[in-house]
Amino acid sequence: MFEIDKWQEIYSTVRKNKLRTFLTGFSVAWGIFMLIILLGSGKGLENGVKEQFKGGATNGVWISSGKTSVQYKGLKIGRPIRFTNEDYKSIKTTVSGPDHISARLFLGNNLISYKNEYGSFFLSPCHPDYGFIKELEMTQGRFINNIDINEFRKVAVIGEKVKSGLFKGADTNAMGKYIKINGVLFQVVGIFRDFSRNDDEQKRVYIPISTAQRVFQGENVINQISFTTGDASAGEADLMIKKSRALLSKLHTFDMDDNRAVNIWNKNEEVRKFRSLFAGIKLFIWIIGIGTIVAGIVGVSNIMMIVVKERTKEIGIRKSLGATPWSVVALIMQEAIIITSFAGYIGLVLGVGLLELIATKIPASQFFKNPEADFSVAVMATGLLIFAGAVAGFFPAMRAAKVKPVEALRDE
Repeated sequence: MFEIDKWQEIYSTVRKNKLRTFLTGFSVAWGIFMLIILLGSGKGLENGVKEQFKGGATNGVWISSGKTSVQYKGLKIGRPIRFTNEDYKSIKTTVSGPDHISARLFLGNNLISYKNEYGSFFLSPCHPDYGFIKELEMTQGRFINNIDINEFRKVAVIGEKVKSGLFKGADTNAMGKYIKINGVLFQVVGIFRDFSRNDDEQKRVYIPISTAQRVFQGENVINQISFTTGDASAGEADLMIKKSRALLSKLHTFDMDDNRAVNIWNKNEEVRKFRSLFAGIKLFIWIIGIGTIVAGIVGVSNIMMIVVKERTKEIGIRKSLGATPWSVVALIMQEAIIITSFAGYIGLVLGVGLLELIATKIPASQFFKNPEADFSVAVMATGLLIFAGAVAGFFPAMRAAKVKPVEALRDE
């Protein structure tokens, strides 16, 4: 199929019909180009949306206390639900499945100082696992640990913006230094970076929840319980949430279906919704792209029909000299595959090049970032090109194979 004389013959045919070959290949190149651009744009949209989910594990669940909105067992509407350490311990020991779990206190903005530098930063007491749940990156030092919790240590983990706000000039090393939180000294043991799209997350100060309850609150009340569901399936994660809600409902005597008594945000559910959405978008893009390519294939097939018609006499001579039907089919299909593959490759390169240009020259927006066509897309597109060329050449090739030498030699 790849003998040198066949390649020379195909080259000669293409050279004699330059405009026709160009127009034939252009439709295929345009189809591949549009497919790559659409897929890359879809990827850029997906990257932008994924950016909105940064700053917390995608399998995270946050349970916050609220107020009842339904009468239950004679208790009035509007009754506040107050979580305690016992609720955190009950979920941790009773509900199976969570791999990281933490309670949190919401102490709001507090005056924090170091020497003569002051600032108002959000104080967020928690357990050690919250660093995993929030997906914090420790740039220096460590996060809160269990010893800090058990020994009620006065230690703090500060965000990068807290560090830059309090530690200035020559004194920029925050590690080991003591900061004042509402007049109480806490030692800085770590500095973190939060990749959340909200820059205010970098202005947080994490301290052991046990210390905060003893120093600032004087009681064991907590505001939120959060956990991650590990590698659990969607059904298993939903079951963990259902068990947690049922447990809290029993402990605090409220209707289990009262969504205002406890507010539960299942980030995994939101992620699943967007994954389904983008799966639909990708399917739509492939349908549009393949439809465009099919139009190009039809054009190539029609042109090859014309080629067969023009070369009827030549095909008759070949067959009269002993050429087999397969050799005729191979010649026509090889020409179609070459034209389609070359044109499609040009469209592929131009599409990828344009996406790279967009990614480098156009700044990322809130919901659109880094449009790209990954390697798997390029492999699929290449395979599609070869298949398209084979399909485009198959029917004209079969027609050529059926040419009878005697009738072909009479053709003018």
